[in-house]
Amino acid sequence: MVALFVGLAGCATNDPTTVVVEQGILKGYMDDGLVIFKGIPFAKPPVGDLRWAEPKPAESWNGTRSATEYEPACWQGGEPSTGKSEDCLYLNIWSPATSPNEKLPVMVWIHGGGFAFGSPSDDWTSGEMLAEKGVILISVAYRLGQLGFLAHPELTTESSNNASGNYGLMDMIAGLKWIQTNISKFGGDPERVTIFGESAGGIAVSQLAASPEAAGLFQGAISQSGGSFGPNRPRTFPGENMKLLKDAEKDGLALQDRAGVSSLAELRAIEPQDLPGGFGVGGGWPIVDGYIIPDDQYKMYEANNYNDVPVLIGYNSDEGLSFSRTTDPLEHIESVEQRFGPYADDLLEAYPVGKNNVPKTARDLIRDAAFGWQTWAWAKLQAETGTSKVFYYYFDQHPEFQEDSPKYGHGTPHGHDVGFVFKHVDLESENYTDSDLELSEVMATYWTNFAKHGNPNGNSVPEWPQFTNENPDVMYLKGAVPFVGPVPSEEALEVLDDYFEWRRTDEGVTWAKTN
Repeated sequence: MVALFVGLAGCATNDPTTVVVEQGILKGYMDDGLVIFKGIPFAKPPVGDLRWAEPKPAESWNGTRSATEYEPACWQGGEPSTGKSEDCLYLNIWSPATSPNEKLPVMVWIHGGGFAFGSPSDDWTSGEMLAEKGVILISVAYRLGQLGFLAHPELTTESSNNASGNYGLMDMIAGLKWIQTNISKFGGDPERVTIFGESAGGIAVSQLAASPEAAGLFQGAISQSGGSFGPNRPRTFPGENMKLLKDAEKDGLALQDRAGVSSLAELRAIEPQDLPGGFGVGGGWPIVDGYIIPDDQYKMYEANNYNDVPVLIGYNSDEGLSFSRTTDPLEHIESVEQRFGPYADDLLEAYPVGKNNVPKTARDLIRDAAFGWQTWAWAKLQAETGTSKVFYYYFDQHPEFQEDSPKYGHGTPHGHDVGFVFKHVDLESENYTDSDLELSEVMATYWTNFAKHGNPNGNSVPEWPQFTNENPDVMYLKGAVPFVGPVPSEEALEVLDDYFEWRRTDEGVTWAKTN
C-alpha cells in the first residue's frame, strides 16, 4: 500500500488526474490544461448525531473515488444549481500543476451569502481563470443557517470545549486542515495558503484570522466586504452581528420551542426543511463562543492576540445600496435613531440624508457600519499591533448614470467585485463598463500576486503601497488603471469610530441590552 501511495502521489503513472490523499485514491479530470477535482469529502457527513457537532475527519474509501462532479451545497432556503443536502462537506480543486513537486501557492475561497445561503460550486466563482495565473484554487463548503450556527445549552454541555454554535467556522477549519495534510499531492504548497472570501465569506476570513483554532493553517488573508470588529450586542445589526454564547443559547431554546420539541435529540430528528426558519431565529450567524471566537475581535487585536498574516482587505463604494431598507428619509432617520441612540444626530450630520430621498451620502452609513469601518478598524489595528503588511482597497467600478436614470448617483453595490476577482465579468450586465475587462485582469493579478508573495505588486500592475497609520494609503480599484487615494469618508468614519468606542463602555453595553 505504501508503494502504491508513493507511486501515485508522485504521478509515476504520468496521470496528474489520479491522486492519493489520506482517505484513498481520487480521479479527477483535465480541462484546457488544468487538473480539476470536484466533490472531495473533507469531513464526515454532519448528519444524525453529528448534526451540530464538530466535524469529524472524512472516512476512507476503497478503490478509486470519482471526483468529476460537484456535490450538493449545504442545506439552505435557496435552491443552488447543484442541489442541497445536510451531507455537504466537500471541496473542489482547480490546479495547473502537473506534478506534486511544483509547490504552487494555494487560494481557498469561502463563499458569501449571509451565513445562510450560497455554494462553493457557483459558476461565477469557478476557479479556472485564477488557476491559470499559477495558483491552486480551492472552494470549500460549510454548514449554513441554523444547521451551521445553532447554540444550545445541551450542545454546550455535550462539547468538550464547553461551547456551541460556530459549526460552520469549524467546517472551514476542518477544510483547511485537510488542505494542510493533502494539498502537496496536488502540487500545492501547504506553507503558502491564502484564504479569501466576500461578504459572509470575508467576515469568516476575519474571524479565522482571530481564531486560535485556525493558527498556522494559512499564511495570507483576503477579505472582500468583510471584517468582524463590532462589539457584541444581544439584538444584532449589520456591523454589530455578534452575540455572546449565553444569548445565543436562548435563541437555541426559542428555536426548540418553535419546533414543538423538548430536547436536543428531538431537534436533531427533525428534517432540515421542517426546522423553523428565518434570520435571528435560533442561530444563523457566528457568535463569541469562547472557543472558535474567544472574545470581541477588536479587543483581541488591541492585545495582539490574533493570527498575524499579511492581509488584503476592502469594500465597495455603494454597499449601502444593497442593504438600505427604505427610500423614505423619515424612516431612514428613525432607523438610525433606533440603532445608534445618542450618536444618531452626529451620524446623521456625518452621513446626511436628503429632504425627499436617501442619497448615497446617507446610504454610506450602512456601508461603513457593516463594511467600511470594519475594514478601517482592521487595517489600523493590525498596522499598530502586527508585523505583517496590510493592503487596503476601495472598489468603485460602475457606470456613470445620467440624471434622468433611476440609478443616478449609484456607486458599486455589494457583491459586484466577485466576478472581477474571478475574471467572470458579466458582459451583458447593465452595470458593465468599457474598462471592466481591464480592471478584472488587474484585480486577478493583484489577488494571485498576493497569494504568491504576500504582496499584490508585480507583473506590471500599478504599485499598491502598504497601508500604515502614518501613510494610510488606499488603492482605488476603478477604471482600467487603479490609483492610490485617501481612506474614503474618513471624517465620517471617525464619528462612527466614536460610536463603536462608546458601545464598549459600561454605559454603551448597558444601553445595548435594552435597545
